Amino acid sequence: MDIDFAEAIDRFILYLATERGLSENYQLLTRRSLEKFADWAGAMKRLSSPREVELDSLSEYLATEKQRGLAPGSMKLIVVALKIFFRFLKMRLMTDRDPAELLSLPRLARFLPETLNPFQVNHLLEINLQGRPFPLRDRAILELFYASGLRISELAGARLENLNLQERVIRVIGKGSKTRLVPIGRIACDAIDQYLTQERIRLVRPKTGNEVFLSRHGKKLTTQRIWQIIKEIAATAGFEINVYPHLLRHSFATHLLANGADLRIIQELLGHADIGTTQIYTHVEQSRLKSIHKQFHPRG
Repeated sequence: MDIDFAEAIDRFILYLATERGLSENYQLLTRRSLEKFADWAGAMKRLSSPREVELDSLSEYLATEKQRGLAPGSMKLIVVALKIFFRFLKMRLMTDRDPAELLSLPRLARFLPETLNPFQVNHLLEINLQGRPFPLRDRAILELFYASGLRISELAGARLENLNLQERVIRVIGKGSKTRLVPIGRIACDAIDQYLTQERIRLVRPKTGNEVFLSRHGKKLTTQRIWQIIKEIAATAGFEINVYPHLLRHSFATHLLANGADLRIIQELLGHADIGTTQIYTHVEQSRLKSIHKQFHPRG
């Protein structure tokens, strides 16, 4: 079966959507990476079909992208897209070999995530929000972020039918449409309950959906607006550092680890597919211990 790049990419993206259940955003990024390579292969190598691609061509293309100054993280996304694309084609017998099999992933510099210390978190959570239009909603958002470690997209998509304040859990749909149950602390549950019973009922409109957090127009709060809310509150609290939703997720995980939580439990709570992603928090905790040792030990 000899198909051109366009048809092969279309079939692959359909596979990601229907069989893998990957997000539209991931599908879009992967399509862009593959179509960019296809354009380069056609213009520079006169290749019209994936069957004609050799390892040398892939290596040359990646070298070209690197020379353009593409960041290692972006390079890794391209390599991953090419590897899973050609693996799929071989699996579906659209090619008789996998030219990307021997491609190696670029090594990424490992940056430790920023975190707030417990004092800073308490300062943020205890700020007076009465001057804001919807103080109970904003308080519930802050408390839920820190109590659960949710991603901003997960919090924006939280729905009433998935929230159980009696059992203190929330069911969330994370990356790859994977569902998980996340416990919520008592303080966060109380904040959410106050918002639901006192503010949300006033925000409901005839076409309002079942999302937990609503805008003044009765619509689902966007991730952009949630980001703004966190930034506005942090500015009011006098924070000079950059405070953003994912910072609360990092702080949630780091503080759990500091208080003895098992790394596998933290992985489950965060919804990480790979324990390696969660292990970065052990480096954060180790760096904190080193800092304390240096500060207080006589020979630190």
